[in-house]
Amino acid sequence: MTKNRWLIALSAIAIHLSIGGAYAYSVYKKPIVEAMGWSETEVTLAFTIMMALAGTSAAFFGKFVEKNGPRKSAMVAAVLFGLGQAGSGVAIMIDSLPLYLLTYGFLSGLGMGIGYISPVSTLVKWFPDRRGLATGMAVLGFGAGALITAPVAASLMQSVGISTTYYILGAGYFILMFLGASYIAPPKAGWIPEGMKQDIESGKKELKKDLRQSTAKEAVRTKHFWMLWFMKLINTSAGIMMISVASPMAQDVVGLSVAGAATLVGIMGIFNGGGRLGWAAASDYIGRPNVFVIFFIIQIAAFLLLPTTTNSLLFQGLILLVVSCYGGGFSNLPAFAGDLFGTKEIGAIHGYLLTTWSLGGVCGPMLVTYIRESTNSYIPVFYVFAVLITIAFVISIWLRLDIKKMRNAQEQQGFKAPVEKIS
Repeated sequence: MTKNRWLIALSAIAIHLSIGGAYAYSVYKKPIVEAMGWSETEVTLAFTIMMALAGTSAAFFGKFVEKNGPRKSAMVAAVLFGLGQAGSGVAIMIDSLPLYLLTYGFLSGLGMGIGYISPVSTLVKWFPDRRGLATGMAVLGFGAGALITAPVAASLMQSVGISTTYYILGAGYFILMFLGASYIAPPKAGWIPEGMKQDIESGKKELKKDLRQSTAKEAVRTKHFWMLWFMKLINTSAGIMMISVASPMAQDVVGLSVAGAATLVGIMGIFNGGGRLGWAAASDYIGRPNVFVIFFIIQIAAFLLLPTTTNSLLFQGLILLVVSCYGGGFSNLPAFAGDLFGTKEIGAIHGYLLTTWSLGGVCGPMLVTYIRESTNSYIPVFYVFAVLITIAFVISIWLRLDIKKMRNAQEQQGFKAPVEKIS
């Protein structure tokens, strides 16, 4: 019996909601520092380790996901992430910083990386007609996880303490992820949804062909892989940079109040999540290559306008646009990889591409901090990132033209033209 693909999508969202809860880490920092006497740097290190491992483990365990399937992989992720969170409670209880770094940082990071790619690679196969929408829904869940976890964790810490909060949330994450993992499975080879099949048979649609069917090893040897990798790295670095300094930047450049800056940070979360779904859904109609070109046009304009903008609302609006492109980059990545390399080993390929997540998470904040400290101003930051985004824009145009060239060559050799619009 064929499973319901929308329940598969719901299962993926359950997994991503859980691991996305890790982005609510800021609510733990002050209570832990005050209760344990650990420094802010030490407490922040746990989050840094987790985020660094999330991207790298996605790359290292991509082959594991392909070999063992999404269900077993997601269950492993549930165990690792659940233990990491609950184990953090033990570390707080016995006052052990090394154990806290091991549990919250190392175990949670491994679980997050494996849990991130397991359902997304499966959704690409279940939604050949709506790849963008499908991956957008899952990744939206990841972005929304912090919005749900933050108030829940804050309330629990006040009522039952930090350790018990970690126990409760760790158990909750495990149950939610395990239930999601229990239903997830890939479709049979060659499966397409009934509605799409009828449209193809009636001539209303043509079966969309991926540009190629590659293994992960074959994919990383192509220029298309590295073009997409560099585009994603620059897009991620710009987005994480903006997220990391939005509050002090807005206060410093346009004089936004502390309360106003805090409100901006909250709205950024909405645009980050909304961008993941909105841009991904749009890509099903205008094509993934075009979406990335649009990302970079928007961001070039934003980074060139930000230094001269004195209007507070316009300044915030430009920041929100950049953040929406950052979120959209994550949701479009697996769908774009599927278009370019097929679904043969999409989990492993997606994992390799996610190394940009870890690298961008380090490069963006480090670059803005270095420039700010060297010049005592945020203005040069905008120009530096405008140059970087321009480089990404050129690469995106090159990739788009190269895809079109390959499509035309395939048509001349007898392949059917794809449904997805390139021009």
